[in-house]
Amino acid sequence: MTRLRRLAARDLLRAFASLGFHVAGTRGSHAKPRRVLASGETQTLTIPLHRDLAPGTVHAIFRKALRYVPEADLRPWFFSDER
Repeated sequence: MTRLRRLAARDLLRAFASLGFHVAGTRGSHAKPRRVLASGETQTLTIPLHRDLAPGTVHAIFRKALRYVPEADLRPWFFSDER
């Protein structure tokens, strides 16, 4: 059974950096990781800069990131395999 990990904003920014995103800017307590594809398409996410993110927030970021990144690449960052 897989379980959603408890993550901090720093963990998510590290995960998205490994997938080619860079922090394009911050506004208040939110960071905007962004990447530009070879086709010129811009992909942007928003991540709240909190030490501990609520599980619902982490899951919402996961669902939004699925628009840009294959699930197989995201799953190891967001879920742990507990047996």
